[in-house]
Amino acid sequence: MIDHNDLSAAELRQLIRNGHILLGGNKKLKIYGNLHCKSGKRMKTANRVFFSSVAEARKQGYRPCGHCMRDAYKEWKVNRVLRPASPRNLTESPDRK
Repeated sequence: MIDHNDLSAAELRQLIRNGHILLGGNKKLKIYGNLHCKSGKRMKTANRVFFSSVAEARKQGYRPCGHCMRDAYKEWKVNRVLRPASPRNLTESPDRK
């Protein structure tokens, strides 16, 4: 994972041309996608990171973008582990009359 703020514009272009950077991600939202994604282009530079592969992004805990990687996103959504319900939702509140 490479942080956008750690690269100059020339370094970034060179890494993309050489194929070392294939995907972009949002480090706050933990989402990765294609470099040409409209959603990815709108994010702040401070939140942008780059990956060399899907495996690298997934290893870092990122999920696919729902816009540019729709099929991968659908697969991720189906296969993700559901979070357990919070204890507050499991207890019944007494009726107040």
